[in-house]
Amino acid sequence: MPLDGWGFRGGGVGNAKPFFARDALTQDSTGAFYVGQLERLDQTIHPPLVAYTWGRDIDLRTDVTTGDEIASFTNSSFAASGGMTPAGLSWIGKDVNAITGAMLDIGKTPQPLFMWGMELSYTEGELASAMQLGMPIDSQKYEVIQLKHQMDIDQCVYIGDSDLGTAGLLNHTLVTNVANVTGGTWAAAITALTPDVIVAQINEVLQSVWQASGWAVMPTELRVPPLQYGQLVSTKVSSAGNVALLRYIQQNSLCNTANGQELNIQPLKWLIGRGVGATQRMIAYTKDYQRVRFPLTPLQRTPVERRSLFYLTTYWGRIGVIEMVYPETIGYRDGI
Repeated sequence: MPLDGWGFRGGGVGNAKPFFARDALTQDSTGAFYVGQLERLDQTIHPPLVAYTWGRDIDLRTDVTTGDEIASFTNSSFAASGGMTPAGLSWIGKDVNAITGAMLDIGKTPQPLFMWGMELSYTEGELASAMQLGMPIDSQKYEVIQLKHQMDIDQCVYIGDSDLGTAGLLNHTLVTNVANVTGGTWAAAITALTPDVIVAQINEVLQSVWQASGWAVMPTELRVPPLQYGQLVSTKVSSAGNVALLRYIQQNSLCNTANGQELNIQPLKWLIGRGVGATQRMIAYTKDYQRVRFPLTPLQRTPVERRSLFYLTTYWGRIGVIEMVYPETIGYRDGI
């Protein structure tokens, strides 16, 4: 049985000599392993399999600083009456003495900037052992902090945080263009060999968002769960065709016709079960700083502090809340 602490070695009680042993779990946690003479150890760090995609799907608001506690933006409403009739055009005559003017109302939307931080610490003993092993413990712990930072940003961008009561790009309460698709799930459409149902569902959400924006903004982005993305890739337009459904939609969607650019369709794991009743959701939106964005500050580091045998430093920054400047340009569809 492995020992963790003091043990005794020797043939008899009088010859017993104390020694210190650690079990395999203890040695594994410090990065020290027993390596045989004929063993070649690959010291490359292989971190857990983690994917974060927030940098692909959202623009950052970079004017915020670590000293700011609130990030805000404004939305303006305009009003202007006509000339001869209030609802008409603003005509005037050369002898007119009463000219209508424009009215403006500006509303401000403030949202908090939350502090995020993690401490990096190691002892003199850990540092000496890491140097002897050739495995720098300080840089490895920094990579862990960076990974955790990216994962937390990913969650805040897409779904927010329930503890703080915030929402994200995929579940925001300001988005009112939410409905179930008509015609059933994509799996059912593929089984029935009716891919036109999927094309119609995608064009429906694109047109709905376009209409909600007063026909001003056509969505350029479509995000779907990974399984549904795989169905688009593996399904052909017809039994006689050789074009994948994904490529056909990119080239022939309403976005391509109206905007003159292909619809950017990407998989997104946060959409799995995100719809009402844990159904699969897709989102159509425009990736534009003026439409939707996310406030974020770079990580800062405090000076390294030496306390007894410890070296300490803290990495920190501020993470904001998704800013829905124009929620009319976003639409959700569930049940795909």
